[in-house]
Formats: sequence, C-alpha cells, structure tokens
Amino acid sequence: MTFGKILPAWFFALCEYSWPGSWFKHAQWFFAIDETFHIMALGMLIGTLVIVDLRLLGFGMRRQSVPQLAGYLGRWTVFGVAAMIATGIPLFMSEAEKLSKSTPFFYKMIFLSCAITLHFTLHRKATAPTATPGSGLGKLAACLSLVCWLGVALAGRAIAFL
Repeated sequence: MTFGKILPAWFFALCEYSWPGSWFKHAQWFFAIDETFHIMALGMLIGTLVIVDLRLLGFGMRRQSVPQLAGYLGRWTVFGVAAMIATGIPLFMSEAEKLSKSTPFFYKMIFLSCAITLHFTLHRKATAPTATPGSGLGKLAACLSLVCWLGVALAGRAIAFL
C-alpha cells in the first residue's frame, strides 16, 4: 500500500514543486543537515520514551515513580515530537512524488500516527499521578509505545533502501 493509491497525484506534485519543496530538493546541504536533525530528534524522542516505558514495565529507575519520571522527561518528549515533525515536513516536500510510491513511507506514517495518538491518550493516562502503579494499562501502553516508535524508526530507515 502507498499514499499514491489514496491521495491524488497533484497533491504530491504540489508539495514537491512548491518553493519549500523545490528549494530543499536542490539545496543538497540543507537536506543533509535537516535529515541529521530529524534523526537526532527521533533519537531523543525514543530515548525519553524508552526510559519511561521500561519504568512502566518495572525495569530500572525504581527510586522514581512513573509520574515523576514522565514529568521530568515529558517536555523533552514533546520537543522531540515537534522537532521530528518540523524537520520531517521539508524532507517529505523535497521528495513527495517519490515518497507517494514508497511502501516503507506509508508504514512509517501509519506507525507515527498510531504512536502519537497512543502517546497523548493511553500512555498519558498510564503515566498520570492517579494511575495505578504496575497496572496492566501501564504495561500495555509501554509495549504498544515501544512497538510503534520502533516501527517508525525501522520504516524510516527502510525508505532509503526499498
């Protein structure tokens, strides 16, 4: 499945041939720099989430409660999501027509949508101060979070190779 089968071709052409898409496409160094920041943002985001998710699963950092840990790292997590989206949009716009036919890109966007939705709903509920420590909800949220974000990272890497 690809986005080319879902959205009209003119949408991808519009993205790629608009001034931001065209500029990024032809400014080789800006693309590389933006991609570097995109990957760094993903690393920071996944790093903060892995710490909280492992704590939800009962591993590591046992001196701090899950809500405390989520509170400390929450700003960094949101910053990581925002930075990843802000750097990902120009990357997409510079290769929109190619990505419209990319199966890994399609799956990356599916995993990303699921991960962000999960984080701001179920995961947030599991890390709230009122959540029951060691609950099944927390373990489910942690497992789903790890799977979704790992899917984002792996599908993103697969874009370059498939």
